Amino acid sequence: MEKPARPQLDRAAWTQAALDTLADEGVTGIRVEVLAKRLHVTKGSFYWHFKDRQDLLAGVLETWKDGRIRDIIKQTRPEPGKAEAQIFHVIDVYSASRNKKGILIELAMREWARRDAQAAATVEEVDAWRLRCARELFLAIGLPLHEASTRSMLLYAYVFGVSMMNCEKFDGDIARMKSDILNLIAIPAATPR
Repeated sequence: MEKPARPQLDRAAWTQAALDTLADEGVTGIRVEVLAKRLHVTKGSFYWHFKDRQDLLAGVLETWKDGRIRDIIKQTRPEPGKAEAQIFHVIDVYSASRNKKGILIELAMREWARRDAQAAATVEEVDAWRLRCARELFLAIGLPLHEASTRSMLLYAYVFGVSMMNCEKFDGDIARMKSDILNLIAIPAATPR
């Protein structure tokens, strides 16, 4: 009787398994033996694709950064003349998303960044992209630079804050509250007379 063939894994499969582990256990949970067991392969498969654990961790950071930046660019690029609608879209998409795994990875990345310079630099780069792309939307609707910068910071403070909170019991009308917040962040204040 033939043994079943072992799955062929590539670098991306190992990196994805490491990201999944990061969400569940943090960076300390990313261990070669544990990943090999999770993937049903030998440790030798790991060393075919990576020099060592540090090489894997660098791959995790790069994969996360590239995915976040790609998504940020995709979500913040408006059609010509539709920057305001895109702002509403960005707020809606990022504040409505209850992607638990994504939130857990985000939190784990930030915890990792507290203790590791390379992770800190990666998180800082992603945050800079987030803020720049949001600011570009606010600039496109005619806000001055300082206000566009402030609103982009407020947008992400709201998005991250709401993703970590469970507000349903705070106020019975979450949809109204979300709409009010969206309007406060996105709509320029009336010019004083």
